[in-house]
Amino acid sequence: MKETKIKVNGMVCEGCENRVKNTLSSIDGIERIEANHKIGIVTVLAKKEIDRSVIEEKINDLGFETVKED
Repeated sequence: MKETKIKVNGMVCEGCENRVKNTLSSIDGIERIEANHKIGIVTVLAKKEIDRSVIEEKINDLGFETVKED
């Protein structure tokens, strides 16, 4: 399993978490999605390597801001 953690600004409630999870579940290969608005982290577990930019674009399209890693 491949794990990707993404820092996300703007998630303020469980509804935000659910919007992110529902949107990311449409990406082929994703097995599990955890979104935590309290710490602002989305964790994606996938069967295969998924381009981080694909995940970030879907999150950004919802109106949330992904924080680029240094």
